Amino acid sequence: MGKPDGFYKDAQGRTRPRFNKKGGVAVAATALAGTVAFGASGIGGAGAGGGTAADSVAGQSLHTKTESGKSEARKGRSEQAWSRMGWQQLRRKIEHAAECAVNSYGQVREFFVRDPCKSLDRTLLAVADGNGNTIVVSIAWVRMASGTAARKLTDLADTDGTGNVSPLGAAALGLEGIRFTGRYYSSDRRGALAVISEAAPASGHPDGEEMDAATQIAVLLPPP
Repeated sequence: MGKPDGFYKDAQGRTRPRFNKKGGVAVAATALAGTVAFGASGIGGAGAGGGTAADSVAGQSLHTKTESGKSEARKGRSEQAWSRMGWQQLRRKIEHAAECAVNSYGQVREFFVRDPCKSLDRTLLAVADGNGNTIVVSIAWVRMASGTAARKLTDLADTDGTGNVSPLGAAALGLEGIRFTGRYYSSDRRGALAVISEAAPASGHPDGEEMDAATQIAVLLPPP
């Protein structure tokens, strides 16, 4: 029997809903106007007659590319991880903070008020496929006091409508109107470290399953 409307197969072969996975209030990233074009071929890929990163992996399945990207991410090789997907990392913004409650919203913020984090590292980066499609990926590395606290955080953040760690504003990347809705979302936990990632389209028409794969790769990257 085919998948019902509203579902799709992700990079792992699992049936997943197309609707907002996290739910709750979407976070808008306010940014500069008129600059999403940096994901077009002039910057995101090669010029006329040249190849792009996507060309070398075009014949691979999404699952194969994602697994290769995840392998590179575990080694801390960010640019290589995106290259395995056929994407080029364009820009990256990193911010370090000691306070999590002021950098989160919803029930996740309430959680941090009761159980403060030890540190928070956030990254916002843009990747492009050389064909005019650009994806923005938000990553938050939250260091908690214990593995138990980190597990409670990811359990809460994974639940629809509970809020999240706020992504960085996208002005530093020269982007406008980026909205992280929780539809493309992944989390991971490594001891007392909780990692949360979301993805959103910036230009063109990025494939939803690829944006989902981007979050699966992102949560495996080490803190900056």
